[in-house]
Amino acid sequence: MSEETLADNETSNRMSASPSLKRRQFLAGGASLLAISASSTLFGVSADEPAKPIDPTRVPGVSPRPHGERSPFEQQTRLVANSSSTTPLQDLQGVITPASLHFERHHNGVPAIDPSRHRLLVHGRVDRPMIFTVEELKRFPSVSRMAFLECSGNSRDGWDEAQDLTVQQLHGLTSTSEWTGIKLSTLLEAAEIQREATWMLAEGGDAAALARSVPLTDEVLNEAMVCYGQNGEALRPEQGYPLRLLLPGFEGNINVKWLRRLKLGSTPFMTRWETATYTDLMPDGKAYQFSLAMEAKSVITRPSGQQQLRPGFHEIQGLAWSGRGRIAIVEVSVDAGRTWQAARVQEPVLPKCHTRFRLPWRWDGQEAIIQSRCTDDTGYLQPSRDALIKVRGTHSSYHYNGIQSWKIGRDGVVTNVYK
Repeated sequence: MSEETLADNETSNRMSASPSLKRRQFLAGGASLLAISASSTLFGVSADEPAKPIDPTRVPGVSPRPHGERSPFEQQTRLVANSSSTTPLQDLQGVITPASLHFERHHNGVPAIDPSRHRLLVHGRVDRPMIFTVEELKRFPSVSRMAFLECSGNSRDGWDEAQDLTVQQLHGLTSTSEWTGIKLSTLLEAAEIQREATWMLAEGGDAAALARSVPLTDEVLNEAMVCYGQNGEALRPEQGYPLRLLLPGFEGNINVKWLRRLKLGSTPFMTRWETATYTDLMPDGKAYQFSLAMEAKSVITRPSGQQQLRPGFHEIQGLAWSGRGRIAIVEVSVDAGRTWQAARVQEPVLPKCHTRFRLPWRWDGQEAIIQSRCTDDTGYLQPSRDALIKVRGTHSSYHYNGIQSWKIGRDGVVTNVYK
């Protein structure tokens, strides 16, 4: 026989081996293909769609990674614009906002700051002007507290005609975090603040050099912090890394990020940020300055704009907060404000912090308008939109806290309306 014939016979003999051998070869090949397929899907070859193994117990899981990531099946995302991004309030649980989903607002981009080179200057009406490194600040006694932040322009579309928007688009410029740092009063004591110092200029180290005048009231001195931590880790760059000012309850922009300077004085510094911008235009054309505290406000997050319901049981839930103190009462109406019933609030109810509320509800498939309103522990009641506009007019861009109304159509679609 020729060499070619012998080779062909050998191949034929191997292929006609015992059934068990052929079965083992087939299974081995199949297992390899399964492993390749699982690996390709699991480790990101198909990046557009999350892995969906039929039986996860038969597919090796991914190895530990340096930084944990959200499940690809969860789609919570911030909506990003040129200079801001909004928190997906409709997707959150509890009251803490993950740092990666915290809203952001900046005026000239997010700076890249080397903490080893960053300095904080404290000067002006102090007896001992001081310059601190970040590491020196971390040697002071530290404190942590939960507090919400809210952009003063949050919900600004409420001043205009109703648009078909989501709760994230309308109200997503607010978030709650646990903040860690040192008390402002500790720093001012170290610099030996003078009795005449009743105002403070806080300046950021970004390209906009945002600077705001802060009144040194007893409340500010008791609560204000210079922060370097958020939710158990270092501040994210978008949140002011490596240092930011925290003034619980005050509008977001005065909580100066990328903090580099504190100057003490006896009068407001009247920067362009509190004259040309961040003032409230009143009906008579005058601008109201230093309206710093964010008033009591609530919003139903589920069901909310552009969601869809089926008839039956639902849990209405949402968030309430006040820059003046704790939330005392949250009420919900399912009949456009004709009647109200108390919602259950989730403990702990903390001052100047988001508070979650819930109300069981059975939707009968008929058209309905649902609303929430809150009262804080100072007795302030969240106003209706009409009541707010009667006092403030419609020319302002800031500090809108009117009651939010969601209309549920017979088709179950939820839309934004103003009542």
